Amino acid sequence: MTVKHFSVEYDKANEQGSYSPGDILSGKVIVVTSKEIKVQCFLVKAKGKAKVTWTEQDRQCTVVHSDKKKYFYFEHIILQDKNKGDGSEIMGAGRNVYPFSFMIPNNDMPSSYKGKLGAITYSLRAQLTQSIWLVHKTKTEVPFLTRAEFPFASKSEMIIIGLKEQQYATRITFYGSGKVTMNVTSEQMGLKQGEVMGVSVEVLNDSARSVTPKFYLCEKQTFVAQSKKAVHTNDILFGIGESVPAESSQTITKVLSSPPEIHPTFFNCCMMKLEYTIKVTLDIPLVKDPEVKLPLVILQGVPKPQQRKQKRSIWFKKLAG
Repeated sequence: MTVKHFSVEYDKANEQGSYSPGDILSGKVIVVTSKEIKVQCFLVKAKGKAKVTWTEQDRQCTVVHSDKKKYFYFEHIILQDKNKGDGSEIMGAGRNVYPFSFMIPNNDMPSSYKGKLGAITYSLRAQLTQSIWLVHKTKTEVPFLTRAEFPFASKSEMIIIGLKEQQYATRITFYGSGKVTMNVTSEQMGLKQGEVMGVSVEVLNDSARSVTPKFYLCEKQTFVAQSKKAVHTNDILFGIGESVPAESSQTITKVLSSPPEIHPTFFNCCMMKLEYTIKVTLDIPLVKDPEVKLPLVILQGVPKPQQRKQKRSIWFKKLAG
């Protein structure tokens, strides 16, 4: 192979290496060749898209639900032969660097995200065509952050929600042996990536059984394709309290630490959304566990620098006929 190296790279726009709507996405395509080569077409593309796909069994057949949305697509031709296929453009031997830049539309677009059944991706792709049977391709994903301050509600709704206010809920459960009441309180409804807050449960156990509180951070991913909906949930245990004996009461507090890598809540994608809740359950022997759920909004914190994921260039042959 005469093409020894083929890659596309983006420039670091900030400390996090991420881009947002309205930014100039710039970078370079690097080609290293062992000798002079003829080129039919050489181009670079920038694309932002969301795509969801999942399958369901319907009697004897498998049904595929899929949909996609394109946020932007740009294409820049670096080299192209003059007579459509005669290979009249020449690339010199050695290391060749070709800069490029694209203006990202200043529209409301969601941040990069990879979920169970779909993803929101922003990428750069380069393609070098030497002949109809020899094509080189390379791709890299670009980390993208929305500029929406609240990608899950309008500002008027945010005033009503009150993310910094304390919230609480009560659950009373009756058993043959008595009554159990739990009052759950969280310090606030909104939490930034990497922040911590206390979650408390007051247990009034008037039953003849001991009960044990458990604390969960619950994630809910919702995907929509062609009017069909699929939901994926994941519960992360972050605390187990001491058992509350029969005929007693106790208040237990656990600290919820929001992982820095957790993805913020978002609704600003028509095909998927991400929500969180705090769930507190009481583990009661031989009885279905009662539970209380409180809404939780994960806010964008200060993101960590991203590591670029560069895919190796590939080439393939097309056989005539």
